[in-house]
Amino acid sequence: MTISIDVSFAYSGDQPTDVLLQFEAAAIPEQQILSCDTKLGDAEHIARIPAQDDIGERIWVRSEGRFEIDYKAEVEVQRLIADVSELCQLDTHDLPGESVQYLFDSRYCQADRMQSFVEDEFGELSGGKRVMAMHNWISSHFSYVPGASNANTTAVDSFIERRGICRDYAHVMVTLARASSIPARFVSCFAPGVEPPDFHAVAEVFLEDQSTPGGGAWYLVDATGMGTASDIVKIGVGRDAADVSFMTSFGLTEFIEKTVTVSQS
Repeated sequence: MTISIDVSFAYSGDQPTDVLLQFEAAAIPEQQILSCDTKLGDAEHIARIPAQDDIGERIWVRSEGRFEIDYKAEVEVQRLIADVSELCQLDTHDLPGESVQYLFDSRYCQADRMQSFVEDEFGELSGGKRVMAMHNWISSHFSYVPGASNANTTAVDSFIERRGICRDYAHVMVTLARASSIPARFVSCFAPGVEPPDFHAVAEVFLEDQSTPGGGAWYLVDATGMGTASDIVKIGVGRDAADVSFMTSFGLTEFIEKTVTVSQS
């Protein structure tokens, strides 16, 4: 499936300010970049660096005044799709080293506070069946409400309020999985059908790889129901939204405007 992406945004700083950007579709085996055109404004310094887990790239920008970004891409999604509900959970002691960090609490995902809940609510289930039960629980108990959360809202806050946006749904899904000793990470992505159109966020869980005895793999899970694994285009991954924001400013900046259009073609 080919996904067309068109993004533009701008920000401004009164003095030279360092900003870390991550907004481009990642060039990884499960998605092929057919075309890509990134235009960046004039800056004192621009440098590309690898992003977390080597999925995608980040861009350092040091600029003053208005800085504009325009990005267009065509991406073919080539992801192998699995029925998550049929996958087993790996024993914790068999997890590979790169997945272990995604068992731990992070800034927005306090899994230790959710352990009693997941045992009470999903204790009879394990592996992919538990993951999908948690997905369905979030889908049925949460309301998608733009503006209901902010940059300080954690998964526990969202769990109490039972409302939020894709970022909050993903944080709760990640947190419930980690509370079940299933590695889970936050995925920044593009997906057609997101309303209102914007950058999207989903969870990704680490379960068995049925093609490799004893092995594991990452599987996308979108509790909002707006994206599916077959049409999601990954930008980057992290422990939570703090690791993979499309823009992180290390100084005072004013965010001016943003448009995101994603469609199937």
